[in-house]
Amino acid sequence: MNLSYFIAARYFRSKEKKNFITVLSRISMIGVAVGTMALVVVLSVFNGLEGLIKGLYASFDADLKVMPLMGKSFEVEDDFLSAISSVEGVEILTEVIEDNALVRYGEHQVVATLKGVSENFLLQNRFEKGYFSGTMSLGEDGRPQAILGRGLSYFLLLDLDDDFELMQVFYPREPRAGSIDPSSMYNRSVIRPAGIFSIEKQYDDEYLIVPLDFAADLLEYGNRRSALEIKVADGYSIEKVKTSLREHLGKDFIVNDSNEQHASLLMTIRLEKLFVFLTLTFILAVASFNIFFSLSMLAIEKKKDIAVLMAMGGTRNFIRSIYLKEGAIIAFSGALMGLLLGFVICWVQDNYGLVSLGVTSSIVDAYPVKMRWTDFFYTSLSVVVITLMASYRPALIASRVKTTMHL
Repeated sequence: MNLSYFIAARYFRSKEKKNFITVLSRISMIGVAVGTMALVVVLSVFNGLEGLIKGLYASFDADLKVMPLMGKSFEVEDDFLSAISSVEGVEILTEVIEDNALVRYGEHQVVATLKGVSENFLLQNRFEKGYFSGTMSLGEDGRPQAILGRGLSYFLLLDLDDDFELMQVFYPREPRAGSIDPSSMYNRSVIRPAGIFSIEKQYDDEYLIVPLDFAADLLEYGNRRSALEIKVADGYSIEKVKTSLREHLGKDFIVNDSNEQHASLLMTIRLEKLFVFLTLTFILAVASFNIFFSLSMLAIEKKKDIAVLMAMGGTRNFIRSIYLKEGAIIAFSGALMGLLLGFVICWVQDNYGLVSLGVTSSIVDAYPVKMRWTDFFYTSLSVVVITLMASYRPALIASRVKTTMHL
C-alpha cells in the first residue's frame, strides 16, 4: 500500500493520471498474484506435512486396530481369533498387550509403554519408514529380546554392544494380604535389547516392543489382550474390511483405521490449515484494496466518457458490467499468475527440496509438499469473490453518473 501511495504521489505531481491508473492496476494484479501464490504454497506444505505424518504413523500402526469399548483388555480364545482371521480381506492378525511399565538399564530408569506383540508383528515391515539399528528380532523361547525407540534408548543410555547388561522391566501387582515383602508388590523380568528404531518422537520416546509371552507373564494378562492389529490384504478396501469387522464383532468392540487412531492430531493439522487459509485470505482481501482504488479513480476520470455512453443509450447495468469486467480481468490475470507460480514453486520443492527443514536428525531433509486440486479451486474461488466485492462499489459509482453533466 505504501508503494502504491508513493507511485500515486509521483504521478499526481506529473499529472499523468492515465499512467498512474495503469501502474496501480498492475500493482493490484501483482498483489493478487502474490497472495494467490502464497495460499497455494502454504496449503500444499500443510498437505505435505499431513501426508508425512500419516505415512510415518501408517508404517508403525496397523491398517486396522480392534479395541474393547469398555475397559483396557478383553479375553481371547482360539475360536474368536480364527473367526476374525476368516473375515474376507484380513491377511495378518497380531495380538497385542500394551501397558505402562518401569524400565531400568544400569543406573537409569524410565516409565515406558510396554507393547507385547505376537511373532508376525515383524513380518509387516513396521519399521520400513524411519531409522533402525541393531537386530530386528524379538528373540526365541527362553531368550526374549526387545526393540525400543531411539528416545527411550537415550534416556536409558543404552549400549547394544554390551552383551552383559540386560534391561529390567517392572510392573506393579496387587499387594498380598499380610505380606511386608516389597518385592511382592511388583513383577520383574529381564530382557536383552536387540534393536533401536526411530519413526516419530511420540513412538521413539515411549515404546518398548517385546514378545507377547514376555508381556503376558510380566503383566499377568493370561488370555487377555489389549488390542488386535490387523493388516488388510492387497486389493481389499480398508473401509470395507473395517465395516465387515464391525458387523462381526458387534457393539462391544471398536475398529479404527490408521486415521482414526490419530484423529486428534490430524484434526489439529486441519484446523491449523483452515486458520492459515483464512489469515492469508484476509491478507489477500487487504491487497485487493488496490483494485478498489484503481477502479474508483478510473470511474472519476472517465465521467465524461460514461456520460457520453449513457447519452447514446447505454444502461446503468451496461456501465456497471464494464467496471466489473475490468476488475475480473485484473483478478483472473493475477490469480492465473499466482496459481502458475505456486505450482512451479511446489513442483520444484517436491522434486529438488530447495527449502530445508533445518533439522539434521529429521527423516526428511526438506519441507514436504503435496498439491491438491481442491486447494487450487478454493483459492481461485476466494480470489474471485474478493475481487468482485472490491469492484462492485466503483462499478456502482460509475453507473450513477448523470447524463446532464457538462461535456
